[in-house]
Amino acid sequence: MKQICNTALLASTIAVLASCNGGNKTPQKTVPDVVTFTEHVAPILYNNCTVCHRPYGGAHFSLISYDDARRTAASIAYSAKTRIMPPWPADPHYTEFIGQRIMDSVDIAILEKWVKEGAPEGPKDKMPLLPQYPASLAGRPDMRIPVVPVFLKANSPDKFLLIKVPYELPADTFAALIEFVPGSGNVHHVNGDMVKYDFDKKKTTLGGVYCVTMEPTDTTKLVEAFRKLDLPNDDGSYPILQKSVVNYLPGAIGQKYPDGIGGYFLPRKGAFIFNDIHYGFTGKDDVTDTSYINIFFSKIPPNRPMQEFQLGTLGAAPVEPDMIILPNTVKPIMSRLKIAEDISVVTINPHMHLLGKSFKAYAVAPTGDTIRLISIPRWDFNWQYFYTFKKMVKIPAHSTIYAEGVYDNTKNNLNNPFSPPQIITDRNGSMKATDEMFQFIVSYLPYKPGDENISLE
Repeated sequence: MKQICNTALLASTIAVLASCNGGNKTPQKTVPDVVTFTEHVAPILYNNCTVCHRPYGGAHFSLISYDDARRTAASIAYSAKTRIMPPWPADPHYTEFIGQRIMDSVDIAILEKWVKEGAPEGPKDKMPLLPQYPASLAGRPDMRIPVVPVFLKANSPDKFLLIKVPYELPADTFAALIEFVPGSGNVHHVNGDMVKYDFDKKKTTLGGVYCVTMEPTDTTKLVEAFRKLDLPNDDGSYPILQKSVVNYLPGAIGQKYPDGIGGYFLPRKGAFIFNDIHYGFTGKDDVTDTSYINIFFSKIPPNRPMQEFQLGTLGAAPVEPDMIILPNTVKPIMSRLKIAEDISVVTINPHMHLLGKSFKAYAVAPTGDTIRLISIPRWDFNWQYFYTFKKMVKIPAHSTIYAEGVYDNTKNNLNNPFSPPQIITDRNGSMKATDEMFQFIVSYLPYKPGDENISLE
């Protein structure tokens, strides 16, 4: 998939920074005179790459052995030097987030030197042990629920489904995190809600079909689809629907917050409903997607439940001037929203499709001060994270939040889905990758004094 193991990377970065302090005797990290795979390259790959690039790790090739790495040595060095890998689109000099995936310059130089010297293997007894990778970067889940398998025929176009994932527990409880884990690289996004039943109004949540095909712009058949999924109560009424409980985008990692912040009340009987799960175009082979949901229980009730708003397409603030991108043009757009109360921003999520070129968001306070949120100089459709700040960011009341994007609808954009370029619009919120969207989603809490000092790591 896309997660990168950060513990060792952070440790090495701290060591490098500490060496800049004249009072610290930690030796400065340097490029060795002779670079080998076992002594120098393997530790770098294990710290930055193999959480994905390993069997069942999500990437399409492995880097755990010398032979694996030697075959793609030049590509490894090039991807690291150009910052294509590890994937981290946000500019770390603009703002910093939890779990940043930034390979340091010394490691990049080591990879380059290794390639120039013919990619030698080195002493076999110097080979480090392969790290033990958890089922989730959030830790070991307390419960895993499989999603109904989805068969995707080779060379098939985008597919949109409604999927129900029911569950029944011995008793009501709380969840600190509910995490979607894709079973294939074909999952483009998931918008998932939680159906919360009163115990005596639904005999079982396990009835009905679990999967219905649905075009994202066709809402006329939702009631019929909900009935097929057996979502209503036994008397025909509808249960409570809690929005945006289990969402996913490429690169997204489940994030636990401090006790009482975020999280969910989890009734003993319920279901998760993917009101929109989008599978992208499949390649030359058939694919069976076997995704699942991880649940992390909590003894602490969610005293401060997360709230959310979004700018742009289908959001609280429109796209300006419009989302009509003419062929052979590069078009800047924006969206802006004035907030009425002090808020503490926790997590943000920028979203664009294939024509996206760059993204930037910030707030301007009533005092005129600029509050940096995120800058993505080189947009990458394949990696769209939920970025969580290291500490909450206070945005005072009456500030204006700005989101700015640039779209490239020229032949120079190698991700352009059409040749020659065509007119591209958002088609009233179409989620097809070949249409466009511009969204900036903000997850926040009403501000309390001291929020800006609470660590979210």
